[in-house]
Amino acid sequence: MVEPSLTYRKYVLGFAALIIVVVYVLRLFSLQLLSDDYRARADSNALMRRIQFPARGAITDRNGKLLVYNQPAYDIMVVMQEQDGVDTLALCKSLGITPEWYVKRMKEIKNTKGYSPYTQQVFMNQLSMEEFSSFQEKLFHFRGFYIQKRSIRQYSFPYAAHVLGDVGEVNPTDIEEDAYYRPGDYIGKQGIERSYERQLRGIKGSEILIRDVHGRIKGRYQDGHFDQKPIPGKNLTLSIDLELQKLGERLMHGKLGSIVAIEPSTGEILCMVTSPTYDPRTMVGRQRGKKHRELSLDPMKPLLNRAIMGTYPPGSTFKTSQALTFLEEGIITPQTAYSCSHGFHYKGLRVGCHGHGSPLPLIPAIGTSCNGYFCWGLYHMFSNREKYHNVQEAMTCWKDYMVSMGFGYKLGVDLPGEKRGFIPNADYYDKAYKGSWNGLTVISISIGQGEVTLTPLQIANLGATIANRGWFITPHVVKEVQDESLDTLYTKRRFTKVSPTHYETVVAGMRRAVESGTCHAANNPWFETCGKTGTAQNRGHDHSVFMGFAPRDNPKIAVAVYVENGGWGATYGVPFGALIMEQYINGHLSPASEAKAETLANRTISYGTSAR
Repeated sequence: MVEPSLTYRKYVLGFAALIIVVVYVLRLFSLQLLSDDYRARADSNALMRRIQFPARGAITDRNGKLLVYNQPAYDIMVVMQEQDGVDTLALCKSLGITPEWYVKRMKEIKNTKGYSPYTQQVFMNQLSMEEFSSFQEKLFHFRGFYIQKRSIRQYSFPYAAHVLGDVGEVNPTDIEEDAYYRPGDYIGKQGIERSYERQLRGIKGSEILIRDVHGRIKGRYQDGHFDQKPIPGKNLTLSIDLELQKLGERLMHGKLGSIVAIEPSTGEILCMVTSPTYDPRTMVGRQRGKKHRELSLDPMKPLLNRAIMGTYPPGSTFKTSQALTFLEEGIITPQTAYSCSHGFHYKGLRVGCHGHGSPLPLIPAIGTSCNGYFCWGLYHMFSNREKYHNVQEAMTCWKDYMVSMGFGYKLGVDLPGEKRGFIPNADYYDKAYKGSWNGLTVISISIGQGEVTLTPLQIANLGATIANRGWFITPHVVKEVQDESLDTLYTKRRFTKVSPTHYETVVAGMRRAVESGTCHAANNPWFETCGKTGTAQNRGHDHSVFMGFAPRDNPKIAVAVYVENGGWGATYGVPFGALIMEQYINGHLSPASEAKAETLANRTISYGTSAR
């Protein structure tokens, strides 16, 4: 008879043996089927997968001029598992780098998220054809190092840097947010390159190569049966007119500010000038980082796209929106006349104005840019207790009109970084004045001062909306994407709260301003121009502002000019706007206009340490 203790021991040993077998089976299963580690090591001995990068989409202007294209470039790749024993001093000498840089780069590669010693990692990027040719002759000396062909962005002209943007190496956040990217890849950093990255980048391909025991490439695996060809990125046609952009940048040289022109019927941006600017051709290759740092430290802030990021008081250009609101709300009619004795005077409050005839009805009030007229209009609206229960209700009504015209929120332009500007509401003033305020308290908003701020893009869009008599299409800089429809945001009309009839009245006032008012310098013999000046008050010199469109009927272009510290609207705003419209509509400048453009382009404004 077997003792119970022996029986128990037998079962214990059997169970232990079973556990050991199960553990080994699970480990083998994990290594062979679940883990990529050994598979990668085995595959790397015989096969090498090489990424094939797609050609990034080209970019042209509205007339087909090539703005951005690709040029061949080469990356040096390294497989860490294979490069042991390489003569690093000889490698550094061949590439023109220091041993310290080599050590630092190797550490960076190993610390990269997703790093594997069995796959290719980017060691050095964007070699030129000359650098590539020189190194290729010596490549066989450096086991574990390979050359990978790709392309680098090139910009044809020194214009439109803020619209086009640039391309740079991905950062950890880019990789984490999109599985498409791997360390060493490139992504659009700014401008169109950023906002249309998915369309421009294309789809990566790959090829599988066979290697011998010495790591030498022997050919394509199964004659390329498992290779995948890259799909090129989509080409973009911009709405930008290169010649118009060129003129705008020439005029703004030595000044701070922006010029934005829009085709009213489509919302297409014809030029977007911001000054100061920079040459996009300097933001390519391995020098991009250094150049970007230089620009970011410049006190004039050349990286700032003032057209969509600069928020300014719109000055008297804003009076057109007030006239439209007062007309629609029945506060005034075109015949309503207000007195102006060098300004608005009431209950001890004074808002100054230049000398002109008085009293004036609406159309000549727009033509002469009368401050008193629009102050009286806002005061009567905010004081009207038959129509509004209190000032807060009147303020909310006013704000709703402003929002419908594209103010107070981002318009939605297809460029990154757009700011919304600011349109105050009743809650804002209730908090600021503890509920005790009225139309006189906020009277300056009626003339585009006080708390109101807009971007130059919003001012240009105001011009386009008036040109269309009450609607606009969200401004955009991409006219066409290859084999793809534009987002409906850039094709659908957006209507304001004001009827077309009232817009005709404001158009007449803007035409009066050009014929015999503050925009007289914009008059020309070729087409009817409508305009509105602005002189926005500032702590230093006033800003020079202009907003207008042409021709009066069937308008082709709306433009806004904003020159910081430029003084009167007629000093820079009006002549700049007139030249931009002439260039676009006529296709060229007359000799007299060209001479004027040259004179204005050579003028500079001293900003000193006050530059923002």
